[in-house]
Amino acid sequence: MTIRIRDEDPDYDGLPPVCASVYTPRNASYRNGDVTYADYHGRGLGIHHRKTGDFEIVTRQADLQYEACYLFVLAQLGEKLDRRHLHRVHALCFSVKNRAALVLLPMGGGKSTLGSDLLEDPEVKLLSDDSPFIDRKGQVFGFPTRIGLLPGAENTVPPEHRRTIQRMEFGPKVLVDFRHFAHRVTGKADPAFVFLGSRSLARTCEIVAASRVEALRAMVANCVIGMGLFQGLEFFLQKSTGEIAGQAAVAWSRLRASQALLRRSQVLHVRLGRDRKENARYLLEYMRTH
Repeated sequence: MTIRIRDEDPDYDGLPPVCASVYTPRNASYRNGDVTYADYHGRGLGIHHRKTGDFEIVTRQADLQYEACYLFVLAQLGEKLDRRHLHRVHALCFSVKNRAALVLLPMGGGKSTLGSDLLEDPEVKLLSDDSPFIDRKGQVFGFPTRIGLLPGAENTVPPEHRRTIQRMEFGPKVLVDFRHFAHRVTGKADPAFVFLGSRSLARTCEIVAASRVEALRAMVANCVIGMGLFQGLEFFLQKSTGEIAGQAAVAWSRLRASQALLRRSQVLHVRLGRDRKENARYLLEYMRTH
């Protein structure tokens, strides 16, 4: 496919007079034959040519150019790899001595910040700060892109390896270039822990047992449905009935992979406290002693 960035104002007057069929917080989506238009609330226009797979973004806003293209690529990669039975999980994933741990936290829960603190330990390897892949045997695969930190958490990153963007929905984020941490990345690891994460007002971290039912429910949300993962919703919902029906097979494959991961892992609740460094230290100590 080809992705084209047009640094110009969208020509809304030249668009067909079709009605929106999909609404998301970031845009409204319109379909006209084999072309889908995503209107980013007047700030820019995304155009997806369904026959060729090509995508173009028309806007003068550099951050929107970057984010629209980046999220489109993630959605396309996820769709292609789904068909190879490799499925994304919305989670932080790291390993110690080839034993993988997934930390499931909601968007804004601090996955990337926790990941950057964990990387201060030289034994820790990163698979992904946001969306590792799992297969139907429960094996865990890395998918490192860039690390996104909230402003204030980037002090250890050299200026040449970071940039700040204003996101469409969630405010500013500091993006850490892959080159900064590439030497700490591993391609795959054996499943060992699945932590169901939450935050608390306590100072220290706490880890307690979780039930398999709780863990499966969390995997349904974070893998089978894919909450928190950009799934190209404005484009996916424009598919034909037959194409959408085919997603049932993908959902079943995601569920099987989730079950395989949980069979091979300890499942636990981790309640992160206010002390960032203590959270990382306690999590690693638990992994090393269990």
